[in-house]
This record gives sequence, C-alpha cells and structure tokens, in this order.
Amino acid sequence: MKEKIIGILGGMGPEATAELFYRIIKETPAKKDQEHIRIIVDNNPKIPDRTAAILGTGEDPLPEMIRTAKNLERAGADFIVMPCITAHHYIKELQRSISIPVLNMVELTAKTLAENFPEVRKAGLLGTTGTVKSGVFDKALDKVGVKVVYPSNEGQKRVMDAIYGCIKAGKILEGRKIVVEEANHLIHAGADAIICGCTEISLVLKNGDVAKPVIDPLQILARSAVMIALGKESF
Repeated sequence: MKEKIIGILGGMGPEATAELFYRIIKETPAKKDQEHIRIIVDNNPKIPDRTAAILGTGEDPLPEMIRTAKNLERAGADFIVMPCITAHHYIKELQRSISIPVLNMVELTAKTLAENFPEVRKAGLLGTTGTVKSGVFDKALDKVGVKVVYPSNEGQKRVMDAIYGCIKAGKILEGRKIVVEEANHLIHAGADAIICGCTEISLVLKNGDVAKPVIDPLQILARSAVMIALGKESF
C-alpha cells in the first residue's frame, strides 16, 4: 500500500508546529531517511488568533485556515493534522471546505481516554479561554463518560498568561512553573488526569510532572498521523 502524505496546517503557533513535526519523526519506525513519511508543512502564523475570535474580540481565522488547508491539498497532502486545539472549534467548517480528511485531535483524545484510561471519570483541562468557551472537549469527553474540570477564573487567567505571556514568548521555564501549579490545583479539585488542552501546554507539561496521568493530545495526534500514513489505521 502506498504511504499517505501528511499535511501540517501550522503556525498556530510555530513552536507547536515544529514540535508536532518532530514527534511525527520520532513516532515513525524508520531506520533510514527513505523510510520516513513525506510531510508537507504550511507554517502560517498570520492566521488570526483563535481565542480572540471565539471571544468576539478578534478577526475570524477560518478564511485563512481554509486557504492554508487548500495549499496543503494542492501540494499533495492526503490528510491534514492541525497542532492547535482552539482551532478545532472551526474543524467542521474547515472540513467542508476541502476534499481531504482533517484528523480531529480532540476526538482522538477522547478515544484514547476511553480505551487506555477507563478509570478516569474527571479530566482537568489546561487550555486557552477560547477552548474553554467553545466547549470542544466537553462535547467529546461527555460521549465517553468523562467530565471536564476547569481552573477557577483566576486560575484560567494564569493559564492564559502562561500560554501567551510566557510559552509563546519563549519564556518556557516561567510558563512551565505556572502550568504545573495549575495542574496540581485541578488534581486537588478532583481531576483523575490532566489534559494538555493547548499545544503550548504540551511543550511544558509531561507525564510524571504531577501525581496523575498527563494526557497529551499532540502526542496522540502524532501517533495517529503516523499509523494512518503507514496504512495501519484508518480515518
């Protein structure tokens, strides 16, 4: 079977895009260059901020997301992965605008929780306020019987500061400190696991950093993309 070509709809943000590319490489069972999967990346940081749009204070990112997806489609991608969880608020409209599949990182995360962490009944979510307001995780996790636990209002402000003021700005250690503290607050509030609900969170929070399992949608997406590209899983 011919390998499928992965298209990365990137730029949201650039470091998360590079991290997904790297993780796909590490997930690929290759012993030489030629055994790796072809990947086409459109790193478009000019896509308007998704959280601002969802909160009604910014430009709609969907038109630029569609243009970028169509670039990938024209370039030969067989399917698209998108390393931005907040952008999944727009995934249905994006999918309707192109003829190749877009993997849904949120649904893949729910599936992983159901299959590999059946003991988890409450999952703490660390993500952007756009992701919180959109409810994308609530809908997906409700289907597998998992309730989402969110930070307090003050805690959510700190998470946003970690994402926008620290991690996106290159201040990784400062961002990591805030994220670990807020993850522990969610555990104290009853969370059985912590979801990296933003790809910037995936850059700083790893399994073992807190007392409960850390579920990383970026890693789940990378693994799924490899399995589909190699023909070992279907869409």
